[in-house]
Amino acid sequence: MSVALFGGAFDPPHVGHVALLDAARQRFSPDELRVFVVANPGHKEIAADADTRLRLARAAFPDADVRLDDHARTVDMLRELDVQDPLFLIGADEWRDFATWKEPDEVLRLARLGVGTRAGVEDDGEARDRVTFFHFDSPPVSSREIRTRVGRGVPIDGLVPPAVADLIWDSGLYRS
Repeated sequence: MSVALFGGAFDPPHVGHVALLDAARQRFSPDELRVFVVANPGHKEIAADADTRLRLARAAFPDADVRLDDHARTVDMLRELDVQDPLFLIGADEWRDFATWKEPDEVLRLARLGVGTRAGVEDDGEARDRVTFFHFDSPPVSSREIRTRVGRGVPIDGLVPPAVADLIWDSGLYRS
């Protein structure tokens, strides 16, 4: 059974995350897809609490197994995961920083990487064993941009899935 994993802060999840996941499904056809919302990311500040981000991710990825991940680093999650040779999905922006991750060689021993590339954020051409690049179409969008727009009261239509937008506006998230 093949299992694909996709992790992140998802503060909030946006259409780029959804596009990467959809393209990975088409490219790799995993039997199971698990989305991990990192409770306390060790590499970035977050605006919303873990339970809120979990609700947002479940709205963004309704057909995936969405779970809270208590590990700040990917390698620690992979060590405890009971899955044989999973495929861990990341974007090309994360790939550029992969060498700075905690124990990147151990991450590659524990999981294969699927690296999604999009226009304007291409791979660096440095292919490695256990790393597969795939293309996906996505508008240039970031979670930070969405939080800023919400804080200013600017619409976020087309930047997040409609169910995520509803939760953000209805809950008063990311308002200044």
